[in-house]
Amino acid sequence: MVRPKKHLGQHFLADPNIARNIVAALQLPDDVREVLEIGPGMGVLTQYLLQNPGYQTSVVEIDTESVAYLKEHYPALGNRIFATDFLKQNLSELFPGQPLAIIGNFPYNISSQIFFAVLNNRQQVREVVGMIQKEVAERLAEPPGSKTYGILSVLLQAFYKIEYLFTVPPHVFNPPPKVESAVVRLTRNDVEQLDCDEKLFFRVVKQAFQTRRKTLRNALKPFGMPAEATTDAIFERRAETLSVADFVKLTRHVGQHMAGGTALPDLSPSDITA
Repeated sequence: MVRPKKHLGQHFLADPNIARNIVAALQLPDDVREVLEIGPGMGVLTQYLLQNPGYQTSVVEIDTESVAYLKEHYPALGNRIFATDFLKQNLSELFPGQPLAIIGNFPYNISSQIFFAVLNNRQQVREVVGMIQKEVAERLAEPPGSKTYGILSVLLQAFYKIEYLFTVPPHVFNPPPKVESAVVRLTRNDVEQLDCDEKLFFRVVKQAFQTRRKTLRNALKPFGMPAEATTDAIFERRAETLSVADFVKLTRHVGQHMAGGTALPDLSPSDITA
């Protein structure tokens, strides 16, 4: 047995039926034959992943005690146990030229960072099935107009179809978390490139939601656009009312009218929880 470690945010799933349902949620686009599980712990999902000959399962686990357990109990994994931090991995080096799916019971304390990494590897990561905090799951899948719709919603929905699959109660975990969990599925859409400057898109979305109670005219002042460039009706709206397509259109407009030399910070994982 592996002792759950609080500092790693470990809550081990103890219900095999839910584990089977999570694994069954993998749909795998036709070209995907590699599945990477994040944080397998004692392998409650791994055991069912290994039963499917249609893909090759690899796992990434930072906890040395869990790694030792997996090596002993799941020898079929062979050398596909990556004993390291997923957030520090280069997926293109682990799976060169190969599309992949990601699955896991994601630690709550790094779930947003995991999705940020997915965004950075969006050309390679074709599908994600993850169990996360219910509140975050709802935010991911939320359409425009909701108070929980935010940066993470927009950025992920730009490149993925997001489905809220089912809710998971606390009592099926060891130890039980203080909140409900939920399983979501992200499936890569056909958008290879946004119809705007993608770096600027990320920054516009971030800036718009940083002061989400303000109209876009006020929220986007750091871009230094002249007053006559902000007369369009979209600038009377607030960030939470804009769809991905609206943000693409807005980004093109900002790119045309922003002040020259405007220095804006890069988007970091801590920014996308808003």
